[in-house]
Amino acid sequence: MSDALVELRGIAKGFGEGEARVQALSDITLSVAAGEVVGLRGPSGSGKSTLLNLVACILEPDAGLLRLAGETVWEGRWRRTDLRAFRRERIGFIFQFHNLLPFLDATDNVALAQTLNGVPLKAARQRARALLDYLQVGKRAAAMPAKLSGGEAQRVAIARALANHPRIILADEPTAALDSERAGVVMDLLRQVAREQAAAVLVVTHDEKIFSRFDRLVSLRDGRIEAESRPEKHELDVI
Repeated sequence: MSDALVELRGIAKGFGEGEARVQALSDITLSVAAGEVVGLRGPSGSGKSTLLNLVACILEPDAGLLRLAGETVWEGRWRRTDLRAFRRERIGFIFQFHNLLPFLDATDNVALAQTLNGVPLKAARQRARALLDYLQVGKRAAAMPAKLSGGEAQRVAIARALANHPRIILADEPTAALDSERAGVVMDLLRQVAREQAAAVLVVTHDEKIFSRFDRLVSLRDGRIEAESRPEKHELDVI
């Protein structure tokens, strides 16, 4: 795909040596385009988290090609010398639990991601407040994480993931700790972000209640892509 921001071709990954070796992924070919939200589903041990960590440049593939945001990142070896800088610049992360720092308010939790990337604190706080407003949680900008509801905390976590203008958003079970209504709101926010920010969003999930929010669902089993489907479109809810 010419507009693919995430592109894997023939990716393989195993762990261990000899008889103890486990093949976690085999011959994975997958693309995620700008503006697209793709879900990864499958039973435990199917390779979902391994695949997400490969795209995050945390794990190194054994074979294949990995292109992110138009750049070949791995082909036989890492093509980038500073993967941490690449992750900060190109990739945003959202987790099952918000993982906000408890001693920083919502604004500074978002600003911190930028200051680690060299942005002056004043500018980082301005963008943080703009992102919190964008995600309709600006009224909680001065709140500490302990004072946020689960849905509010996850919105702040999404703002943090967007702080450095990433083109790729990776989410690991982002709705597992939320009820159906809040899970739907979070997924609609991710779809809004994908569309308005021209980002590619890749989500690992077991959460059947959000399947209709994806543009595509990719099913993994035993380290291979078993099937792909396009759920019936779910119109964006009013956020």
